[in-house]
Amino acid sequence: MSTFSSIALAGLVCISLSACVSIPSPLSVSPGMSSAAVLAQYGQPVRSWPDLDGQGGKTLEYSQQPMGKSALMIRVDAAGRVIGIEDTLQPAARARVQPGWTPDQVSRLLGRERSRVTFRFSGEEVWDWTVPDEMMGQRQRFNVHFKDGVVLRTTHSMIFDDERMFPGR
Repeated sequence: MSTFSSIALAGLVCISLSACVSIPSPLSVSPGMSSAAVLAQYGQPVRSWPDLDGQGGKTLEYSQQPMGKSALMIRVDAAGRVIGIEDTLQPAARARVQPGWTPDQVSRLLGRERSRVTFRFSGEEVWDWTVPDEMMGQRQRFNVHFKDGVVLRTTHSMIFDDERMFPGR
């Protein structure tokens, strides 16, 4: 590998790592912190959702999808102060998704999905999120099944890594 290639590769690794580091953790954001401080420290959110309460607040979405395992939602009030922090890919938040919810309701809760797949024969569209490992370190995804524009059900999928499960294969 040439010196230029090595430097370019090292630069890409640094950029990739800095992108991972820029995602806030719930411990580094606290109520009362200004939204300007959040933006200065972590950059622009993936999305900014206006709060539905009519009070002028918003939710800043910092999602790590498709490969990360968190979606931090930071609620700020109309004055620009943090009033709530939640990693919505944790089990308790995912459990709030209910049959009948719209895609907008699901997106507002869970953030940007990893992927969407449409199943022609069943008429379902399935969105999924990479979520924290819960079962003996096994990687998994949370799936939301939509039919006719509303949530039909939710499921979990285990991600099997052939190399980890079957070394030498």
